[in-house]
Amino acid sequence: MLCAEQRALIKATVPLLETGGEALTQHFYRSMLAEHPEVRPLFNQAHQASGDQPRALANGVLMYAKHIDRLDQLGGLVSQVVNKHVALQVLPEHYPIVGACLLRAIREVLGEEIATDEVIAAWAAAYGQLADILIGTEEQLYSATAEAPGGWRGARPFRIARKVIESAEITSFYLEPEDGGEVVAHKPGQYIGLRLHIDGEEIRRNYSLSSASNGRGYRISVKREPGGVASSALHRMDVGERLELFAPAGEFTLQPGDKPLVLISGGVGITPTLAMLEDALKTERPIHFIHCARNADAHAFRQMVDTLAERHGQLKRFYCYDEHRGDEPQPDAVGLITEERLDAWLPADRDLGAYFLGPKPFMAAIRRQLRALGVPEQQARYEFFGPASALE
Repeated sequence: MLCAEQRALIKATVPLLETGGEALTQHFYRSMLAEHPEVRPLFNQAHQASGDQPRALANGVLMYAKHIDRLDQLGGLVSQVVNKHVALQVLPEHYPIVGACLLRAIREVLGEEIATDEVIAAWAAAYGQLADILIGTEEQLYSATAEAPGGWRGARPFRIARKVIESAEITSFYLEPEDGGEVVAHKPGQYIGLRLHIDGEEIRRNYSLSSASNGRGYRISVKREPGGVASSALHRMDVGERLELFAPAGEFTLQPGDKPLVLISGGVGITPTLAMLEDALKTERPIHFIHCARNADAHAFRQMVDTLAERHGQLKRFYCYDEHRGDEPQPDAVGLITEERLDAWLPADRDLGAYFLGPKPFMAAIRRQLRALGVPEQQARYEFFGPASALE
């Protein structure tokens, strides 16, 4: 446990973290990834290059320091981190590496006059406390998944049973276990961890599960990203090829209820909403499915959603394209989604549950619009592909 003096020292570093936290975490990642290749697969190098991962860590460290007296006020941050760690198989032996590199970065970036021995000792105790919380919670998830029907711990070999092209950019991969056994059920909105070996390098990625649980296998629907190492390799793989999966995880999941449901997605953000849609159609709740795509060629799963709308009177669907040619399937609107358009597509009763996912600017706009249109903020949920960051 941290003593009162150590908590005071941690809180005293908050102003420094507010102004220099990102520089600290950038230095931390550079040192750790250069010196400890064994942890490189746990970190997406594209997120390192963009700065998203250092920014997300800087925000996490800042929030931890601010709430060092009341960790319960961190809200969903701990759960979000735990689920990301479980999907990538972060293990107890990784924590000492991260801790040692983080403490060294604090000393080297802040300097010895500020990062005194007492400050470093306080942060060592604080990191130890956080590591214990995360390790314990992660072990609970690992154990629960391993003990569930069809569950497992660590990597499990799967093969590509089928590939389906869904759009000009997105392909679905149907994955079945090599051992022919049952697979653990997943909640709508969860993702799996995937381990690949590309040009002699181990790569780990998370991909949303894009269909409801069936006990036999999983479907992921992957956008081929320009320059994307993992997505490009996946798109080159053929039916029958082998890859390794970590069990499903994630806390961005469809919550039970009878309030109207609104699913809003942009681009490949459609993937987890498909599993949510399938699950919600088993109930009688009204569903409004809103999807934004660049154009008809980039719009995945349109035929599937249209067919479901024809079969289920409770489902209304709306499409918005950035651009449209006259010979292509007609969207409901052309251009960016606006507050006026969203207002027309939402249920009249704004006491609803909304789930949205897509590129960060898209999500920021949707969050503002939902708030302005009277949707209770606590009933509007979202998830990030990659490191979490602020939408404001």
